Amino acid sequence: MTDPTGTPDVPEEENPSSSGPEGIDHLDFEPQEGDALEGVDSELAAAQAEASAHLDALQRERAEFVNFRNRAKRESEAARSRGVEDVLVALLPVLDDVDRARAAGDLTGPFAAIADKLDGVLAKYGVERFGQVGEEFDPNLHHALMHQADADATSTTISIVIEAGYKIGDKVVRAANVAVVGPES
Repeated sequence: MTDPTGTPDVPEEENPSSSGPEGIDHLDFEPQEGDALEGVDSELAAAQAEASAHLDALQRERAEFVNFRNRAKRESEAARSRGVEDVLVALLPVLDDVDRARAAGDLTGPFAAIADKLDGVLAKYGVERFGQVGEEFDPNLHHALMHQADADATSTTISIVIEAGYKIGDKVVRAANVAVVGPES
């Protein structure tokens, strides 16, 4: 049967237009155990666990890189220091000859300028000369090749510098060879 509007007469349970929009009101949106939302929750948990694992791996890689960079920097500085030390050891006989010429007064003119430039270059690389007459004797820095006793001496001091000592930073490359004067023991 049809009603006056021309719509067939269908019982309300069967009439899709009488039940909410588009006939959807009979669907139940309450999540049920084993439902599709539970699958989404497990996928989300799996994705979060995977993201956490990737973050941990990334942080480990970053820490390893930082350690590598620091180790490479230390090794590079150590190699540079060894290179400067090797050059200094090779130049020690020349430096000793320059010191002897300077002490004898034979280092004049252009040779004095060259010696000063050599001292400047060595200072630029952290090379320091030590061992001066009158300096307090230190067995960690000086080799006493001769010892003279003096009744007036209160401490052991350097009286003659035979060969100057050289160090780079705190590292002694060569101890100064000296003659010392000290109190009578």
